[in-house]
Amino acid sequence: MNVLIVLAHPEPKSFNAALTDAAVETLEAMGHKVEVSDLYAQGFDPVAGPGDVTDRLNADFFNLAYEQGHAAENNLFAADVQSEIDKVQKADFLILQFPMWWFSVPAILKGWVDRVLAYKIAYGLGQWWDEGFFKGRRAMLSITTGTPATAFYPDGRNGDMDRILWPLNAGLLRICGYDVLPPHIAYGAPWLDDAGRQSLIGQYKERLKNFESDEPLFFHKLDEFGEDYRLKPGIDPATPGQHRG
Repeated sequence: MNVLIVLAHPEPKSFNAALTDAAVETLEAMGHKVEVSDLYAQGFDPVAGPGDVTDRLNADFFNLAYEQGHAAENNLFAADVQSEIDKVQKADFLILQFPMWWFSVPAILKGWVDRVLAYKIAYGLGQWWDEGFFKGRRAMLSITTGTPATAFYPDGRNGDMDRILWPLNAGLLRICGYDVLPPHIAYGAPWLDDAGRQSLIGQYKERLKNFESDEPLFFHKLDEFGEDYRLKPGIDPATPGQHRG
């Protein structure tokens, strides 16, 4: 398989970088081809805008989605965007590696999503969710946190991690069609000694050895929703994102 790891951490000696190195080592030993987009090392520009395309559909008014669609159909993406698009389109397995900052991703990774997972490249009308562009491919979040796992329990101080990650697992990866694997989360890494961090790296390596057989997260299929975009009567919500009430 072709694997793409998108790393979003500014420090080359960070634990996120160590996890990335461990993933490359493990996956290559399994015979996979691994490519890493180290966004900070690349100096990736996270700001989406007119510079993302080399020619405009509408020179008087900039609409990101419309211009992305036009660029997708006419090969008009700027070189830095197209380079990342090429990596994504080649990858059978996508890993997003990042520290959780403010309950979400670092800005540079959000910008990568905005610019690279473009309209008519990663999603389109009728080409999303279980009918998305990357249907049949796998994706996973690999996250580090500054607090222990208990803080993210359903009754924890920070709230239920499954609900916190719904916008990323569902609104980012699944909407593009990926089979989304359960996230791999290294909790409280900054507070561990070297032995503790090495243990977390070992756990990650073992997890990756089984990524091809891991059961993806459950998402309701498009045909379970009515014309009003709500689950049809009689279908019980079964995700962190849908509920009655």
